[in-house]
Amino acid sequence: MSGMLQPSSAQNWLSSQGSSSGLIAKRTIRVDIPVDKYPNYNFVGRLLGPRGNSLKRVEASTECRVLIRGRGSIKDPAKEEMMRGKPGYEHLNEPLHILVEGELPVEIVDARLMQASEILEDLLKPVDESQDYYKKQQLRELAMLNGTLREEGSPMSGSVSPFNNSLGMKRAKTRG
Repeated sequence: MSGMLQPSSAQNWLSSQGSSSGLIAKRTIRVDIPVDKYPNYNFVGRLLGPRGNSLKRVEASTECRVLIRGRGSIKDPAKEEMMRGKPGYEHLNEPLHILVEGELPVEIVDARLMQASEILEDLLKPVDESQDYYKKQQLRELAMLNGTLREEGSPMSGSVSPFNNSLGMKRAKTRG
């Protein structure tokens, strides 16, 4: 962890709670992503979520910045290879990892970093797709964003649900 203290020149956002000394600490922690143990698991997709919203929620709830870094952090492998070795992209030579940065009042920065770390560690535990509630929520959110969400129980024609016809079974697809 790196830390730097500086007095806060602007009114501190915590002043309404009256518990701040006015000192701001900037700290960074690293969370490794277990790609060596689970090489085929899509950790980046799970962390980002639909349009990056899952990661944005972690950032909003902890007030920390979350950065995915290392090999595999850039979606396009050709672009990643092109950027490798350039200034600012040195992280591409390291294994896939997460940096969590907090620039918060000294009284809460460590607690927020730990909170973010716990959330991320939980998301980095691979779950079988059939039991992955978090991924189901992400897919539901994506469908809502795309305007393709179909509510269960609504009798829409062409529904993919196997429970919407009178026999309770999925109909065979026919051509014509």
